[in-house]
Amino acid sequence: MTQITRDDVLHLAQLSSLQLNEAKIDGLQTDISNILGYVEQLSKLDTSSVEPTYQVTGLENVWRDDEVIDYAISREDLLARAPESADNQVKVPKVL
Repeated sequence: MTQITRDDVLHLAQLSSLQLNEAKIDGLQTDISNILGYVEQLSKLDTSSVEPTYQVTGLENVWRDDEVIDYAISREDLLARAPESADNQVKVPKVL
């Protein structure tokens, strides 16, 4: 079984930008070791006769042709209705 060290937990915490107290470090060390142990058990299963399953619900992609719909309104009319425009485009607030 893979053994997770305290340094491993601290490294993961740093990568995740988490601040952990001593109790959390010990708890996470145990939890991560248990999870990896379970994954190791799964890797030992013989799945050679299991067919890959990509979709279990029976749903399928629905494809349609792209069609241009003429709404009988010009670019200039749309830009005139916009609160602000610049360079033939609608100007919107910056989102960060």
